[in-house]
Amino acid sequence: MPVKQTRKKIDFLSLLDFERAELDEILRQAEGLKRAWREGSGEVPLAGRVLGLVFHKPSLRTRLSFEVGMRQLGGSAVYITDQEIGFGKREAIKDIGAVMSRYLDAIMIRTFSQEHVVQLAGAARIPIINGLTDWVHPCQVLADLFTLRERGHDLDDLRIAYLGDGNNVVQSWIHAAIPYGFDLRVATPAGYEPDAEAVARVAAEGRGRVSLLRDPVEAVAGAQVIYTDTWTSMGQEAEAEKRGALFPPYQINSELLAGAAPGAHVMHCLPAHRGEEITDEVIDGPQSIVYDQAENRLHAQKGILLHCLA
Repeated sequence: MPVKQTRKKIDFLSLLDFERAELDEILRQAEGLKRAWREGSGEVPLAGRVLGLVFHKPSLRTRLSFEVGMRQLGGSAVYITDQEIGFGKREAIKDIGAVMSRYLDAIMIRTFSQEHVVQLAGAARIPIINGLTDWVHPCQVLADLFTLRERGHDLDDLRIAYLGDGNNVVQSWIHAAIPYGFDLRVATPAGYEPDAEAVARVAAEGRGRVSLLRDPVEAVAGAQVIYTDTWTSMGQEAEAEKRGALFPPYQINSELLAGAAPGAHVMHCLPAHRGEEITDEVIDGPQSIVYDQAENRLHAQKGILLHCLA
């Protein structure tokens, strides 16, 4: 019996893997898919396809958006935890990728190690989609780009301030500054900066610009978008007390927001620790587009699924 394969294997491991034209096409697909969903379109381009969801880190938005997205596109999804797999322990990643390729049409994996995702992509004959690693979060940032376009922002003429930890989300934002021409200002405490190599790559070949700052007030000045994330990510719980003492100056509150451009949008990829990295009055205020971001994970990831599978 022949092994079922897509005509062309396309993985979605990081934004670095894609040219501007490809990312623009995914964003256009997301826009069309969202419009069709709102209009009640019955098109099901992924009918009969099955997506495997491998989770080593839990997530409300990632699981819901991929499961619902596959259903809206006519396909289905299977949820798999490490209890079933024993990823790289009970079974070699090479064997896992080969076997899952016989059952599934694509795999979304949310895990710790980027190297494990790369190894899985090398072993699998089907597309691998990176739902998050400790290094990058490309699905989130693609959805963020979609949200900003939807709000009328020009991605080549935009000032964005990111405050807090130089984590996987800001890493993908830095990667996005290669194909897109926005000005990204990243303000972090000393020792919590994002990857210097990625910043240098933007300076060498990117359309955009990335500045690393200490002062959150300087970062926010004149910015049209203010972005933050939790100060302590999954797997960093032992550092929570130390981080809690260093990060309060980077909290997005009304006073800090007042220094941004008039009507600046506030973004947070969630889950939020209200009263820590962001206050209730800001996240629930009129400038917040946090729930739009969350909703658009669904439609942006449908664009990714179509790009990889259709």
